Amino acid sequence: MRPPGQVIEVARTLQNAGFEAWCVGGAVRDALLGLAHLDWDLATSATPPEVRRLFKRTVPVGIEFGTIGVLDRDGRMHEVTTFRHDVRTDGRHAEVEFGASLDEDLARRDFTINAIAYDPIARVLRDPFEGQADLQRGVVRAVGNADARMREDRLRALRAIRFAARFDFAIEEATWLAIVASAPFLTRLSPERVKQELDKTMEQVVRPSDALARWRESGAFASLVPTLADAPDSLLRAVDALPVPGLSTRPLRKPLRFAALFSGHDGKAAEQAMRALRFSNQDITTVSVLVDRYARFGASLGDQLASGSAPSGADLRRLAAAVGRLRVAAFLRLCAARWATDDRRVEPRTVRALYRQLLRIAFNEAIEVADLAVDGDDLRRAGIAAGPHLGQTLQRLLDAVIDDPACNTRETLLSLAAHPA
Repeated sequence: MRPPGQVIEVARTLQNAGFEAWCVGGAVRDALLGLAHLDWDLATSATPPEVRRLFKRTVPVGIEFGTIGVLDRDGRMHEVTTFRHDVRTDGRHAEVEFGASLDEDLARRDFTINAIAYDPIARVLRDPFEGQADLQRGVVRAVGNADARMREDRLRALRAIRFAARFDFAIEEATWLAIVASAPFLTRLSPERVKQELDKTMEQVVRPSDALARWRESGAFASLVPTLADAPDSLLRAVDALPVPGLSTRPLRKPLRFAALFSGHDGKAAEQAMRALRFSNQDITTVSVLVDRYARFGASLGDQLASGSAPSGADLRRLAAAVGRLRVAAFLRLCAARWATDDRRVEPRTVRALYRQLLRIAFNEAIEVADLAVDGDDLRRAGIAAGPHLGQTLQRLLDAVIDDPACNTRETLLSLAAHPA
């Protein structure tokens, strides 16, 4: 339990003014698990106006809920929230009152593993709901009455599933039953919140299939992403076969995981589901194109490779042209993940050889109209009128070059354009 010095300074300022100040939430949980955590939040008996008077630089992050952002000397913000208890809730947004005790504040939290507080000055833990014991046992358990916790905030059902998968924990039986009972009411959640939980699952969980299977088994997919309501285990395991996102140099990792998740359907179904969840247009395009290309080529290519047959050079050029130069690598990673979990028995060395060959073709051979030795201006000067026919002629020339790369010379292409077979 080693909160950063700036967090200790914030707590000391509050305590020196006569208020309680405790570290709470995920940072305490992760510290007890031996995990690093960057964001340390505090809970205090001070009201929001009192917190703002004590610190020079503050931000009213969620003042109506008692949360003030306190900026430390390095400009980093720490959320300081007044002890509170819920007055009423609509299943997502709570109306709160201040003046609660620490234990009352912890009692309104979702799970016992998140209801542990730490005094960084006195170095004392407060754990009224035996969260430490649940951490040691590897259990996600709701604080108090599980059904009541889920009714207070429907998002907790999805958070429980993510925590269990992230830490490889079990979900306590009463908590699981409450999650299942909550599933029909998850439609109260905004699409953005649902997407955020799926994003966090893909980003934080090494093997997301455990969480995704619980979404399916609880009925969460049926309520929130009907396209995935009956997703088979093999499809969910394909997500596990792809690396965890996070590196800025690998921006396609998260879209690839979503492409694997939706790859049991066609690109249009993936597009519709992601648009309903408010994904960005860029992610929707990336995922739907990969899913579409897998539906068109992936399974048949896997069957061909598994049978010991190798695609011809022309077949691979057609594939690279259909997938797109910049998506070839992602497409093959998606294929490899699906082939590994669909029992197609494609040898890893075969996949590696195909990967190298297809990348070489994609970046060194003519697979796009722009790669041709002639362009539209050349064709117009040769007497081909502008309009749809010109575009069709360029595509015909590209098809000829894909069949035989030796055709990609100015003289040959102009001759083919003037004398179509």
